Amino acid sequence: MADTPMTIADFQELIRDRYHATDAARGVAPTFLWFSEEIGELAEALAKQARGDGDPANLAEEFADVLAWLATLANITEVDLGKAIHDKYIEDGGPPGTK
Repeated sequence: MADTPMTIADFQELIRDRYHATDAARGVAPTFLWFSEEIGELAEALAKQARGDGDPANLAEEFADVLAWLATLANITEVDLGKAIHDKYIEDGGPPGTK
């Protein structure tokens, strides 16, 4: 683990720097399908954990994959995740009924 925690902005930039040309060429719809597949893999890892036969390393990898593909979608649709999170959950206080 790094000595300094990675911010959401840092992570989104890392994903953009490494993958943006390929991701943008693929487009939103096919990228969303990849994202959906990763959510399915996370669901499988969570189900295994719930049954008691999960692999903690695999579970962590699946969470990381889902976050990476979410950052990819944000990048190719020009959404700043840090700002979106701030605006929704800090500035506005979150969804109705959460206070």
